[in-house]
Amino acid sequence: MESKTSFNTNKIPRSNLVIPQAVIAGSLIFVSGTVGVDPETGKLISEHFEDQAFQAFRNIKTILEEAGSSLDKIVKTTVFMVADQDKDFSIINKVYSYFFPVNPPARSAPQVMPFPGNILISVECIALI
Repeated sequence: MESKTSFNTNKIPRSNLVIPQAVIAGSLIFVSGTVGVDPETGKLISEHFEDQAFQAFRNIKTILEEAGSSLDKIVKTTVFMVADQDKDFSIINKVYSYFFPVNPPARSAPQVMPFPGNILISVECIALI
């Protein structure tokens, strides 16, 4: 069995000190649910869904790059969106096409009950190293 290693970068504030930002196992990196916090302040970037979505993907980009991967190596994302924030998926599709203009990864986007602290979106992904 291959080993697994927890990974964290100090460039993105950790939302939970018990859960790593990512786990590296073999040639894959599994990024934990990542929200739209501003790396400078540690607070949500704004109260708007679109702003939080853009920032969540920026934070994922940083985590992946610090771990030796990149956005273009993502094979699957799961985007947890608070229900009624993006009823027709137009906002998340806009954000997705910005970060993945060509050959986007597979995606699922379940709508969920509200997160604590006005968080409107949490994104996790699996990427190649």
